[in-house]
Amino acid sequence: MAEDSQRNFRSVYYEKVGFRGVEEKKSLEILLKDDPLDIEKLCTFSQRFPLPSMYRGFVWKVLLGILPPHHESHAQVMMCRKEQYTDVLHALKVIRFVSDSTPQVDVYLRMHQLESGKLPRSPSFPLEPEDEIFLAIAKAMEEMVEDNVDCYWLIRCFVNQLNNKFRDSLPQLPKAFEQYLNLEDSRLLNHMKTCSAVTKLPYDLWFQKCFAGCLPESSLQRVWDKVISGSCKILVFVAVEILLTFKIKVMALNSAEKITKFLENIPQDSSDAIVSKAIDLWHKHCGTPVHSM
Repeated sequence: MAEDSQRNFRSVYYEKVGFRGVEEKKSLEILLKDDPLDIEKLCTFSQRFPLPSMYRGFVWKVLLGILPPHHESHAQVMMCRKEQYTDVLHALKVIRFVSDSTPQVDVYLRMHQLESGKLPRSPSFPLEPEDEIFLAIAKAMEEMVEDNVDCYWLIRCFVNQLNNKFRDSLPQLPKAFEQYLNLEDSRLLNHMKTCSAVTKLPYDLWFQKCFAGCLPESSLQRVWDKVISGSCKILVFVAVEILLTFKIKVMALNSAEKITKFLENIPQDSSDAIVSKAIDLWHKHCGTPVHSM
């Protein structure tokens, strides 16, 4: 008990003097020394705390299965990942689907299409809706990750997680959004229903693209920490918090088109606060995962 009290005192002190997260960073470093890595504990940590930027890429690679739990295999596995990347890129150049001047996000898309057996007959064919989602996530990930090989594997495995693990959950998120917004502010929801805006909200941007292209990198990666570690429901609370934050503006708009247009291009300067409040809202309604060392 004395140790817990001391730890709580230290945490409050760190937070007051601007060192919030010092204890959490130490806890994560201990978890990262485990061999093999405990995926469940890393997921729990990521659900409860923001990942320090210096460890984020590594933790994401582990949680998405790009790297295995055993440390001794990491170098060999990443070498194989790099070889696969090089081989696929070479194949696309041979068949002239990409060139040295092709934008990097388009290269990632063609690589993903080739590897998933969905490469169109010609580069000039129009993009499918799933391709647009991939590109949005790729553009956002490119802002976060410098190395092309790492970036491609993170995009590919994140998109696969959305398409597989969350396939049944994502279509349910608009209904959950309406439910939680009603709990938080029924008057705001009723206004949007009166404007016939509820069915026309930018759900694809919010839930299919996971706010890529909506939130800036610093805010977005804190949301993706939660998604990658197993909770797509955080997306609902980010959407709810956006509405709560801009309630006065939304209440002043009287058409579905105006509301949707505003929500597709929200001011960027509020995004960090929105995400922080959304995470608090998520913990309030869904509970806080118990972190075990």
